[in-house]
Amino acid sequence: MKKKLIIVIFLQLVLVSCSNDDSLYVSKPLVLDLPSNFPDLVYDLDNNPLTQEGFELGKSLFYDGRLSSNNSIPCAFCHEQAFAFTHHGHNLSHGVNGGIGFRNAQPIQNMAYQMDFMWDGAASHLDLQPIIPITSELEMGETLSNVIDKLKNDADYQYQFGRAFENGEVNSENMLKALSQFMVMMISSNSKYDKYVREEDNVQLSPIELDGRNSFQAKCASCHATDLFTDHSFRNNGLPVNPMLNDKGRFNILEDPNDLYKFRVPSLRNVEKTFPYMHDGRFSTLEVVLDFYDSGLVDNGNVDISLLREDGTYGITLSDYEKSSIIAFLKTLTDYEFLQDERFSEF
Repeated sequence: MKKKLIIVIFLQLVLVSCSNDDSLYVSKPLVLDLPSNFPDLVYDLDNNPLTQEGFELGKSLFYDGRLSSNNSIPCAFCHEQAFAFTHHGHNLSHGVNGGIGFRNAQPIQNMAYQMDFMWDGAASHLDLQPIIPITSELEMGETLSNVIDKLKNDADYQYQFGRAFENGEVNSENMLKALSQFMVMMISSNSKYDKYVREEDNVQLSPIELDGRNSFQAKCASCHATDLFTDHSFRNNGLPVNPMLNDKGRFNILEDPNDLYKFRVPSLRNVEKTFPYMHDGRFSTLEVVLDFYDSGLVDNGNVDISLLREDGTYGITLSDYEKSSIIAFLKTLTDYEFLQDERFSEF
């Protein structure tokens, strides 16, 4: 009887061992739903195929404070879903040990359509972008090697990496690819505006929203182009230089004098929810932003030529009604489905 019991237990252990053998596991592919009104995807999915396991691993990492030196500042600390993954209420991002960064946290949406990242284009690939906040002394203050050591000592992560990637290795390449899979899936494309232009659900824009769209196309769309509402360029928009920060923008990357005070043209999707605005979060409302473009630009020596008026001053002339209607139109870009999508929520 004892011998039979031993044999049964042995067989059970063998079966459990085989069922946990991740080398036999095949990841489940994820299909990326590409909106018909968007331009072509930039991110190379062939180099990092989307899988359910990779996406879930990226999500776990995104919400894990152990990616920071004090184990309490996750990516999600500065990127809250309800506000299109921005740092709500903070003009400058905050980090470990009370550190304060020198720029406003950008939204995380439609990043698979971008060619480079950060306000100054410091990252040239989505897979590389997380390295910057993780290793920044003012943000997460950690090293990649320390992060990987923490993950290697976690049985759950060993299991997740084993199922998400063919080689199953817990390393920085796979960690960054998992984060990219999570971010690539973050497509915001179901706003009122989207349904209107795709002629879905009989959605119509109101007269003031239509007027705002017309004014926007005439006066704003040269920079905020396509249905991504950005041309991905870097421009100097005539902001007075903040003497406390003296942020020189893209100049800091290439030290090209032509890049002085140039910053990324941000997407305006979900802009109703991503306040405060500009690279240093200096403007609290859309009304203030449009007032600035109408009458607040200064000649800091490198202002974008598209902002030069015929009278030699810089700005975009806007009437009070144009401002109101443009704001009404911008609010049609709020994608509540995206902001409430449980796939991207922590819980």
